[in-house]
Amino acid sequence: MTDEATSPQGPDADESLEGRLEHLHRHLAATAELPVDRDASRWLGEADAIARDVATTDLERSVVDERVGKIETLLAEVDETGHEEADEHLEAARQICVTVQNSDFDA
Repeated sequence: MTDEATSPQGPDADESLEGRLEHLHRHLAATAELPVDRDASRWLGEADAIARDVATTDLERSVVDERVGKIETLLAEVDETGHEEADEHLEAARQICVTVQNSDFDA
């Protein structure tokens, strides 16, 4: 994971909501390129589709919160992916979900 956008530490603390949503999508998209367990792949794929939509569509904050909550629920279904790098992306995505839901961004 050499790409700064998908580094384990995730986005900068001062990053905008849009930046965090883009990082969320990139972390989940990165798992699609890795050999993960079949069940994990299904949950991650669905979460990535929602993350892509949230990152690329101009939505009201309440809709963003609802969809990020759905992503968080989907990610909770995955204990581990069977691949160390994918597990790191999964954990980073989970952290971004929590940050987005617990922060007051101007959306």
